[in-house]
Amino acid sequence: MSASAVHSLWATAGGVTSAAPAEKFKAPVIEYTQLMPVLIVIGVAVVGVLVEAFVPRRSRYYTQVFLTVVALAAAFAAVVGLAAGGYGTTKAHIAAMGAIAIDGPTLFLQGTILLTSLVAVFTFAERRLDPASHGNNVDSFAAQAASVPGSDSEKAAVRAGFTTTEVFPLVLFSIAGMLVFPAANDLLTLFVALEVFSLPLYLLCAVARRKRLMSQEAAVKYFLLGAFSSAFLLFGIALLYGYAGSVSYATIASVVDGSVTKIDPALAATMGNDALLLIGGAMILTGLLFKVGAVPFHMWTPDVYQGAPTPVTGFMAAATKVAAFGALLRLLYVVLPGLTWDWRPVMWGIAIVTMLGGAIVAITQTDIKRLLAYSSIAHAGFILAGVIAATPDGISSVLFYLGAYSFVTVGAFAVVTLVRDAGGEATHLSKWAGLGRRSPLVAAVFAVFLLAFAGIPLTSGFSGKFAVFKAAADGGAGGLVVVGVISSAIAAFFYIRVIVLMFFSEPKADGPTVAVPSPLTMTTIAVGVAVTLVLGLAPQYFLDLAGQAGVFVR
Repeated sequence: MSASAVHSLWATAGGVTSAAPAEKFKAPVIEYTQLMPVLIVIGVAVVGVLVEAFVPRRSRYYTQVFLTVVALAAAFAAVVGLAAGGYGTTKAHIAAMGAIAIDGPTLFLQGTILLTSLVAVFTFAERRLDPASHGNNVDSFAAQAASVPGSDSEKAAVRAGFTTTEVFPLVLFSIAGMLVFPAANDLLTLFVALEVFSLPLYLLCAVARRKRLMSQEAAVKYFLLGAFSSAFLLFGIALLYGYAGSVSYATIASVVDGSVTKIDPALAATMGNDALLLIGGAMILTGLLFKVGAVPFHMWTPDVYQGAPTPVTGFMAAATKVAAFGALLRLLYVVLPGLTWDWRPVMWGIAIVTMLGGAIVAITQTDIKRLLAYSSIAHAGFILAGVIAATPDGISSVLFYLGAYSFVTVGAFAVVTLVRDAGGEATHLSKWAGLGRRSPLVAAVFAVFLLAFAGIPLTSGFSGKFAVFKAAADGGAGGLVVVGVISSAIAAFFYIRVIVLMFFSEPKADGPTVAVPSPLTMTTIAVGVAVTLVLGLAPQYFLDLAGQAGVFVR
């Protein structure tokens, strides 16, 4: 075949015939105003990297904290502005050349991520909990992350008063990825957002000041298992592209339900092949369920929660769950609604083993951070019950639960940072015995968070669980609600066991002390308690807000 014949075949397949000249290349149309929350966070993260390069070391900490807080507050103001402008309801649409959906769930989840992150960043900036080292206040992060633990260079860095202020731009990059993740409207944007928020988290897990080897081990485990989950997601994206001839959510959904009109001749052989759809969909779900921490993709959770610096654990436990569940909701409700009968039975099974597995294994834990990790696995199961409802109430109940859960989680981990002994944080449960007599206020605050996790009435946990279980029951998943209630009862046992340990055990003579934090950590804990009580006592306004925000744009 001649070269000219090959060229004409290629041009015809591409939709260009010799009679019609190729159209001029059109510049992409980007709605910068509607992407402002993400752009603000990424812009300030880049500025934070420059601060590390050009600002004198003694001024970096204050500059970074100021920039981070201002960035998150400004981004949240931008989200509120978009919501007030009707972009969550009447003006909801697909922006950035089809890559990003600006709608109710996007704005609600972005607002939740930004507020949770703002509160969590205060614990990153805390510098009063550890005793001063060589006349310098220290935070939770290694003096010099590149130094080998215990080496002379690390000791020299501690003596010189170095601090790893790079954690602030890293956390901003991670937040930027989380803001895009639930808003992604095509599979490639989803994958890029996943990597943008995961890679900084792998680094943040490795930079604990105390127990550095455990911290680095946690980061390696998280990185390796995260790489596996990313590979699953990417393979699933490739298969779905082969199935639908597009990575766009809307196009895939139209091929699934049979309403597609235009078929790409290059993909005609594979298009509509159900094996590609089912295997690809399952692989993408596997990647997302890993981030959510659902059984059996939960193995990283306890080790990483225990080994990471506690401020990072609190941030990760709250914000990552919000972003991952947002992406999961959009995938199931926008891309695969035509496959509901296929994915629901599988998700039923995953939700049941996640609820029961998290609750039962938590009973055996002796470390408070591992206990909270298994608790977070059980909560992932409760939230999945709302996802499985496959109704508008299911979406709004999941949004409400995520908002309530994230603040309780950040508050609980902030309290964990306060209980300390000579080796740093005293996370072994035996050390918490009698804490209620030694420091009644801290123990009472932690008890409020534990009761919220248990779903006791008058806390946000009860309102959230009631919302998701009601949505699941209305959606025909009554059996799941029964398992959920049993799991909640099992979980209540170990939460209340910790409360009994704190208030009804004798404090040990050599027990830990409760450090007096700066106003930063106090603010984190106070906001956590306030949100827990407000969403428990008067949840209706926020349930209505989640209800208005619960409509995906297609």
